Amino acid sequence: MVPENWIEHRRGDGEVLGWMVPDADGFRVHDLLGREVTDSAIDWLAAEELLDDLGIGYLAEKWMLRLPGGAERPVRIAEANPRGVTVVSDDFGAASVVGAPLDTYRLPFPVGDELFRC
Repeated sequence: MVPENWIEHRRGDGEVLGWMVPDADGFRVHDLLGREVTDSAIDWLAAEELLDDLGIGYLAEKWMLRLPGGAERPVRIAEANPRGVTVVSDDFGAASVVGAPLDTYRLPFPVGDELFRC
């Protein structure tokens, strides 16, 4: 779940882009996976602009999931919300094939470093 002090930021059509978290010196920005995308606090307008520029397109990129035991598996993000993130296996592009058998993994929000971009 999203902590109480996280401030939701939406684009013009109402789609949530991420959150701004108050910090003593401004705000820290978190993406839809709950990950912090700023190295330090920035001002409100810069935080909004960063989320607007980030958008949601990165969710459609190829990702890798580090499984318990250390093995890595290519995955695609199927769902991302504050209740958790669901990824599906994407072996040889299978995630885009209708009817292909897919392994599904449910990750807690915010997602840790077990999910990373290819």
